[in-house]
Amino acid sequence: MDVRKLPAPMKRVVHLGSRSYGRLTAPGRMTPTFLICGGQRCGTTSLYRALAGHPVVLKAVLHKGVHYFDVSYDRGMAWYKAHFPLVRSGEKIGERYGVPPQTFESSPYYMYHPQAAARIARDLPDTKLLVLVRDPVERAYSQHHHEVARGFETERDFGAALALEPARLHKQEERLAEDPGFYSFSHQHHAYRARGEYARYLSVMAQHVGRERIHVMESERFFSHPEDVYDEVCEFLGLPSYLERPVFERHNARPRQSDMDPALRRELTDYYLPHDEALARWLGRKPVWRS
Repeated sequence: MDVRKLPAPMKRVVHLGSRSYGRLTAPGRMTPTFLICGGQRCGTTSLYRALAGHPVVLKAVLHKGVHYFDVSYDRGMAWYKAHFPLVRSGEKIGERYGVPPQTFESSPYYMYHPQAAARIARDLPDTKLLVLVRDPVERAYSQHHHEVARGFETERDFGAALALEPARLHKQEERLAEDPGFYSFSHQHHAYRARGEYARYLSVMAQHVGRERIHVMESERFFSHPEDVYDEVCEFLGLPSYLERPVFERHNARPRQSDMDPALRRELTDYYLPHDEALARWLGRKPVWRS
């Protein structure tokens, strides 16, 4: 049965039943060996689909993004494990290919939520993290279009939404860091400028999980040379890249109604310069959008 084709009410029933069964069988379920943690609007869905196509990788059940370590942590580890395949399913794959199976999920808000990295380090101490980065100017513009399309943003003008951002995010990050039960809609959906400050989020993640467990790649390279980036990811994860190559496709790309105001583009390009310079220390060179 293809759950994606079911009406929304039936999907909810199927998902609820699957999670209930999953919690009962949590001790016999796999835990992720890697996570796609971000960034938002950087091609994470395309990377998820590519890695889910690897013969020894089993994706999360029902949802690509579980959002446990950011907005659902209070549900507990049994709830989280309910989203993943049974250990015996992984063992069958391992026996077939002679390679240890892996499972994963993709929740791009993990990169940005102030408590996510510490939670991941505590609960999944050996898990590796994948991070995609993209020209932050284009990323911010894309996110705004995405949030408007989903009905999460009422301000349709990008410049106006950027102007609202400081007030919307005022002290939200601090409250999220201090209060495990606090949720901020604006922090998750309206941080257009802030989300492109990649290096500061990567530094926080590295403090908790260790830099050696984080692999950073540029979206532009992934879309222009997907085979090369895929092979690099497989090497980082310890996956054989020689088995079966996936079909590389671009997912969740939204057509734009208009281009960005040139003056605003220049302002954002200048704003991100020091952040891109800091990111270069992670990449070992200038980001491709600065080359």
